[in-house]
Amino acid sequence: MLQCFLPLFFMTFFICLFIVLMQFLWRFVDDLVGKGLTVSVIGELFFYAALTMVPTALPLAVLLASLMTFGNLGEKFELTALKASGISLFKIMKPLIVLMIFISVGAFFFQNQVLPVAQAKMWTLLFSVRQKSPEVEIPERSFYDQIPNMNLYVDHKNPETGMLYEMIIYDVTRGLDNSRVILADSGKLSFTEDKTRLFLHLYSGEMFENLRDNSLGVAAQGYLPFRRENFSDKQIYFAFDANFNRMDESGMRNQYVGKNIAQLSHSIDSIGHDVDSIGDSYTFEIKARPYVGLLSYRSVVVDGDVKRVPREDVAMAKPLDIDSLFNAPSPSYAKTYLTQALAQAKRQRQEFEYRSVVLSEQTKSLRRHGIELQKKFTLSFACIIFFFIGAPLGAIIKKG
Repeated sequence: MLQCFLPLFFMTFFICLFIVLMQFLWRFVDDLVGKGLTVSVIGELFFYAALTMVPTALPLAVLLASLMTFGNLGEKFELTALKASGISLFKIMKPLIVLMIFISVGAFFFQNQVLPVAQAKMWTLLFSVRQKSPEVEIPERSFYDQIPNMNLYVDHKNPETGMLYEMIIYDVTRGLDNSRVILADSGKLSFTEDKTRLFLHLYSGEMFENLRDNSLGVAAQGYLPFRRENFSDKQIYFAFDANFNRMDESGMRNQYVGKNIAQLSHSIDSIGHDVDSIGDSYTFEIKARPYVGLLSYRSVVVDGDVKRVPREDVAMAKPLDIDSLFNAPSPSYAKTYLTQALAQAKRQRQEFEYRSVVLSEQTKSLRRHGIELQKKFTLSFACIIFFFIGAPLGAIIKKG
């Protein structure tokens, strides 16, 4: 049974892993293309991505392998012969059940020990790739805007020498009010040795530069001063970091995707305590706040602690006369009263909405940690359940 099952298991596992890796590639292809990444960086990213996809591919491999194994046995009537000789289906499945137990135990330790490290490394590497500047590949007869604060137009270029011809450059590094427009007959683009700046060597052109300076006093009259410069040879540097810089992995390890069971349990206790304490403090402040001049709770010292207890005498002596606000000495006073009341109500609403957002984010983080904690066990259960679905189904279908 093991000789029939294991080849199919490994085959289906790698096929499923390849499929989910292709899904990962289509999802993040825009972040990888055009960045000039080395093969080692891409290979490392796909290696960690493959590890994170194991929980998706492993249960599917178990299901398909068990289905095909028992389907082949039924199709060749080997299963019928085994049953005719007095061997039950459970006894036939016994070696594979033992194997599934070992696979489930290994899957649990993989989920708890290997997967958090792989997920932290994968997401850290992916975020680092996203922050890398794209490779400079200037197209012909269209504006190139991948260089920060600069648009570059090239009519045509020489691929052998790297020379660019009929160039138009819009430089807004110092803001739109102090922008520069550079026209050049030709030029060449390159990087400095440390790859932190872009170097432009321009030939035979002119530059127009706005000079917005309020101290000149001419801008107020509707005129904007500018400077025009003709040049035959000009060198310009732009800030452009083309290096690949890895982010610190510790930040992702503190997220729920980078924690094991012990760390998740500790985080759930800490976040749950914070949520309860924040909720209690908000409740205490709401109870302590007076409404229409009345306090519905009073402070009582119990065993050295201040507690809020309901008041017995919260009823008004007479109904509140709202119309008395309009009996002010002048209409402006009445308008002032209403404006102040409306402003106070808006402030309280904004305060409560902000506190609600803070508490909801904490609650969301608590739920995410709880879901990740459950995922540590779901892979093992999924492997066993999918095996007990696939094996009897294959025996019934009798098609491998």
